[in-house]
Amino acid sequence: MSISVNKYICGYCGACVGVCPTGALELVETWIEVDNKCIGCGICQKICPLGAIEVNR
Repeated sequence: MSISVNKYICGYCGACVGVCPTGALELVETWIEVDNKCIGCGICQKICPLGAIEVNR
């Protein structure tokens, strides 16, 4: 499982970073980085106000 962030839709608000239970997301300048701690829970996808995150299962 992994997640993908559509950089053309993402508003870089950081909402996903704050809700990630494993701390796998990080807001770096103008993009979201995802590391291997991601467990594919989908919380970030649900919280994203712009629908820029997709969980790939």
